[in-house]
Amino acid sequence: MSAITTFIKHHYRHFNSAALVDAAEAYNAHLSAGGKMFMTIAGAMSTAELGLSLAEMIRQDKVHGICCTGANLEEDVFNLVAHDFYERVPHYRDLTPADEAALLNRHMNRVTDTCIPEMEAMRRIENEVLKEWVRADKAGERLFPHEFMYKILLSGDLKASYQIDPKDSWLLAAAEKNLPMFVPGWEDATLGNMYAGHCISGDVRKVHTVRTGIEYMMELAEWYTNTTGKTPLGFFQIGGGIAGDFPICVVPMLHQDLQREHVPLWAYFCQISDSTTSYGSYSGAVPNEKITWGKLGENTPKFIIESDASIVAPLVFAYVLGW
Repeated sequence: MSAITTFIKHHYRHFNSAALVDAAEAYNAHLSAGGKMFMTIAGAMSTAELGLSLAEMIRQDKVHGICCTGANLEEDVFNLVAHDFYERVPHYRDLTPADEAALLNRHMNRVTDTCIPEMEAMRRIENEVLKEWVRADKAGERLFPHEFMYKILLSGDLKASYQIDPKDSWLLAAAEKNLPMFVPGWEDATLGNMYAGHCISGDVRKVHTVRTGIEYMMELAEWYTNTTGKTPLGFFQIGGGIAGDFPICVVPMLHQDLQREHVPLWAYFCQISDSTTSYGSYSGAVPNEKITWGKLGENTPKFIIESDASIVAPLVFAYVLGW
């Protein structure tokens, strides 16, 4: 075993650390048995630079599809081209309203302890993707949000602007593999807001030039059906919210709404969450609750690691990768 895996196996014996080991070993067992893994990414994991480990998971075929928020889709690219302009604020808990206003005046958008520079990151990528929105709009083409991002990455137009090693960009790794991607609620992201603005101003004349979340669900239904017809499919969830809830619902939709028989359930489930079990919270629901919704089975391997995903996810990935 490698150094990290050896350390984890020796020290991580109880409580959430033991759950991490159990989940990682079951992840490997699922892949070894011929299964595939679907991953969901919530929160601000791209700004947390999850690509340092996730990109290699994608390259080594340890991840076979992703559902993420619009923020995670774009923030990996923001980091790719503007990393040197980011600022870390380790004392963010001590900031006063005046301190926050000073960051705003400098166009530094804070995500916990990290400030994203508006001009170098957000507006830089807006300029690139706007060209593709306008081109597609005039040509009568319609693409999903991730397809526009794949296009600008694979075009090579941004290469001269890279400020990190491109092997650490998980979205670039996904684009190079044309990894199946689903981005529900993209309208909530920075680029989604910008797109709405360009539709209002008339730069983009057809609002449906960017395809919608309902169409994403239709695509997911087809992909899930085709994939699970050949191999079991697991579900690895980072955080909660729409990134996790949207795709896991494809199973009851196929079975209960479309009345299809013999729809395979998710074959593995793990969630990393710092949302403690609570009343009415999807993020805080224990995995067994999903049995009642027809998402998981009674005997599905189920794990929940109640901890900070920025700590846990790289360790699980390191274990799976054998680092």
